[in-house]
Amino acid sequence: MKSLQTLTLAAAVSVALLSGCVAVPVGPDGQLYVYPPGVVPAPVPAAVPQPGAPAASQFPATLQARLYPANDIATLTGVVTGTVTNMMTGKGRFQLSYKGEMLVGEATRVDGDARRGVASAYGQSGAFMSCEYQMNNPRQGAGTCTFSDGARYQVHVGS
Repeated sequence: MKSLQTLTLAAAVSVALLSGCVAVPVGPDGQLYVYPPGVVPAPVPAAVPQPGAPAASQFPATLQARLYPANDIATLTGVVTGTVTNMMTGKGRFQLSYKGEMLVGEATRVDGDARRGVASAYGQSGAFMSCEYQMNNPRQGAGTCTFSDGARYQVHVGS
């Protein structure tokens, strides 16, 4: 009888603890999606891979980005590091700290070329950068970046 009471108590505690859990839909871009009242979300069909495109992972990957100076202006600042979150959809989020300012932006693959892309980032003071890159695979690539102050860097993404 005592073990039946213990089992009942354990089940009641589990139900009470889990009753506060809520599933929140989040898109591949990390944004929360709110559905209007009465709308039931439909399943999203799987994307059809393009010929020659690398196989995409189901989950985003956060990659390190290392920018190495390529001119005298960049040499004054030295190596810059940041992150790129590859959403595995041809889009990504890019952020780095440059001269004490956080620059945030996005990376997008060029239409028709599954490996080549452009990235842009912007800071609160008006500083900006733009990059062109090519990915060897979804987790590694390289390119060049130019900053609004004229600094140029070679960028290496991933390991």
